[in-house]
Formats: sequence, C-alpha cells, structure tokens
Amino acid sequence: MHKIISFVCILILAGSITEVKAQNAEKWSLKECIDYAQKNNLNVQRAHLNVENSQVDLHQSQYNRLPTLNGSVFNSYRWGRSIDPTTNLFTTQRINSNGFTGTSQVILFNGFQQINNIKANKARLESDAYALEKAINDVSLNVVSAYIQVIFARELLENARIRNNSTRAQLDNTKRRVDAGSLPITNLLDLQSQFATTESEVVRAENDVALSMLQLKQLLMIPGEVPFDIQVPDMNIDNLDMITEKPEDIFVQSRRFMPEVKSAEVALEGAEYNIKVAKGAHIPTVGVQGQIFSNYANTLDRQRFVADGSTIQLPPEPIGFIEGQPNTTVFAFGRTVPGGEIIDGYPVIEQWKDNLSISAGLNVSIPLFNGFRTRNNIQLAKIQRDRIKINVEETNNQLRQLIETAYTDAQASSKAYYAAEKQVEALVETLRAIERSYNLGASNIVDYQVASDNLFRAKSDLTRAKFDYIFKMKIIDFYLGNPLTLD
Repeated sequence: MHKIISFVCILILAGSITEVKAQNAEKWSLKECIDYAQKNNLNVQRAHLNVENSQVDLHQSQYNRLPTLNGSVFNSYRWGRSIDPTTNLFTTQRINSNGFTGTSQVILFNGFQQINNIKANKARLESDAYALEKAINDVSLNVVSAYIQVIFARELLENARIRNNSTRAQLDNTKRRVDAGSLPITNLLDLQSQFATTESEVVRAENDVALSMLQLKQLLMIPGEVPFDIQVPDMNIDNLDMITEKPEDIFVQSRRFMPEVKSAEVALEGAEYNIKVAKGAHIPTVGVQGQIFSNYANTLDRQRFVADGSTIQLPPEPIGFIEGQPNTTVFAFGRTVPGGEIIDGYPVIEQWKDNLSISAGLNVSIPLFNGFRTRNNIQLAKIQRDRIKINVEETNNQLRQLIETAYTDAQASSKAYYAAEKQVEALVETLRAIERSYNLGASNIVDYQVASDNLFRAKSDLTRAKFDYIFKMKIIDFYLGNPLTLD
C-alpha cells in the first residue's frame, strides 16, 4: 500500500514538473522562429552545401592556371636476363636500380577555356547563392503561415470558450427558472444538449491549437515533446496599408530583387560562358613543360677510377721486337693519361648527382579530329543555354502569376473581412435581443440556439477572414521587398 501511495505521489510530482515546464516555456517571437528555421531547415542546409560546392569548383578553376608539379621515385630488382641500365647490354646479373623523376607543366594558351571556365563557375556560384536566398525566403514564408495558423487556432479556441461560458451561464439561469417552475423542463434539456455541443467545440478547438503548434514545431525541426510557445504580436488590422500599386507595378519592382529571378538570369550568363569553353576546344593549346631525372644501378657500385683533373706522363713502353732481330725492342711513344684515384664504391647520392638530366620544352597541341566530340559539346552547351532561357521565362511567369494571385486574394480577403465584421456586429445585437426576450419568456430556446450558433459561426468566419487578410497583405509586402513581420 505504501509503495502504491509513493508511486502515485511520484506521478503527481512528475506531472506538476511537466506542467511547470510547459507554463515556463520560453515564448518565441516570429523573428526568432524565422531565424531558427533558417539555420536548421534541411533545404536551406542543402542549398548552403551547393554554394560551398560551387566555391570549391570556382577555386579549382582558378588554381588550374598555376603550373603543375609532380614527382615520383622508384626502386626495382631484376633477376635473369635483362638489360644493364648503365651499359644497355644484356646481362644475367641481379640488378638493383632506383631513381626519381620530376615534371612540371603550365598552359600558356588554350583558347581562353580557363578564363571562360572561371567566369562560368563564378556565375554558377552566384546563381547558387541566389538559390540559397530563395530557400531562405520559402522557409520564412512557411514559418509565417504556420505562426499565423497557431494564432488563428488560439483565437478560434477563445471564441469557443466564450460561447461555452455563455451557454453555461444561460444553462444555470434556465435551471434556476425551471426549478422555480417558470420554464418547462424541455428548455433545460435543450440547453444541456447545447452545452455539450459547445464543450465538444472547445475540445476540437484545443486539438486544433495543439496540431497547429505541432506543425510549427515540426517546421522548426523542434521535437514535439520540447516545451515551446510563441509570442502573440499586436496585429491591428487597421494598421495594414491598403494596396496602392497595381500587379504589373509590383511585378516590375519584385523581379529586380527576387532571388529566383536573379538565380535564373545569372545561370543564363554561366551557360553563355560554357558555350565559349566548348568552342575553345577548336583552338590549339600552347604549353611549357620541364622534367628532371636521375637514376642509380648497383652494377656501378664497385671499385672505380675517379679523375682529379691532373695528368700523368707515361714513359714509352715496349710493344714487341723486329722480325729477324730479336735483340731489338720496339717501344711505343710515351702518352699522357688523366690523374686520379681508385675509389671503392659508387653510392646512390653520387650516382643521382652524376646521372642528373634536366629538360624543358614548348609544346603545341593542335586539335585535328576527335570524332566530332568538340562539335557535339558545343551543341550540348547551346541546348543547355536554351533550357535555361526557358527557365528564366518560366520563373518570370510564375512570379507574375503569384503576384497576380496574391493581389486578387488580398482584395478578396479584404472584402470578406469587412463583410464578416458587419455580420458579427449585426448578429451580436440579434443575440442580445433574443437573449433578453428569452429571459423575459417572450422567445423560446430554439431561437436562442439559432442566434447563438449564427454568431459563433460569424465570429469564426471573421477570425478566419482577419488572419487570411493579414497573411495575404504580408505576401504583398514580401513581393514589394518589405521584411516579414506581424507587427
């Protein structure tokens, strides 16, 4: 029994802590939500990576103008019949050889392909940067829409609670009058049914608030169990500026800075440079290259004579006898030979130094025929350019259509809001009159229920029209270049 009581106390304490956390959840402003979404949205992160990838490609195209430098070393053993690298003669001796090679090359001219490739990559980087801005704008608009949806759901919940409280008060009043015998029991039963309906509407509205809040949290990549709340700004609909610009004027102004338009236009510039790159393959390529080489072989690593620059005069040497005169010796003339010493071994470093070979040269590569590859690459580059032209036109058309739709929606939502406002004002007076008449016994419960339902629906329609009007006007502001705020 004590364990059960302890367990129940723990549950109550845990529930209390959770409730306190929920109540103490930090309230986020719209700007904070937008900033957080821009940092954590996956599409924005993907667009960031595209920009970084384009930056790497641009840097690489710039570095391609620098000389290349490559080196290699080798070491090998050969057995059996092979060629001695020092004498170029066949031998069966085991040979150990090693060496190194270094090469460098720089392109002096290749039909401006490098320059045009750099320009094309710059255009691609700029286009991806605008695409990143477009992704940020998209997530910002989605956050604004979800943020407004939460506020809208809360206002509907407040309307439902007000109606529920009003029905409860009327139910209590009717119960007292039924108990006093001034009203029939059917009035009480009808109001009890009405009260149950209003309670279910409150529950439904609470679920809508929870769902809209969950959708906002999911958009922000925040787990559902994390405490979270938003600040409700002062959205006075009277502060909204009326639309004075025409749709075509908004479009002209918008296309100057909208990132999707700029991205498509810059991509078209890059496509033109890609055509020049493809055409550059028709032009000869001029380059300079150099090479350094040396090697070692163990077949030379033995005793050897190394001259020191001096000379030695050798005396005449006997080379034979005169035929028939064996006592007469024939001598060769004296000769001069280089001086030096006998050294035991020919190590690697000395062989590398003595065998060092350096070369440099100018080369010209002339394209003559490559299976029409260059011609086809030019055609493909032009086709890609034409695709991007269509994309530019399509992007402009989409922007124009979005602005026209937003303009029409804003006007329609404005009319719907003011019509709903007048309807609510009229139905408030109607309900007040019927309620007064009902309390005096001049009206029946059906009239009261009908008036109450009409007013509730009208208030819900007014709330919906209000937030729809605010959102549509913010869309127009966005296309005019104004920041996304609800203040």
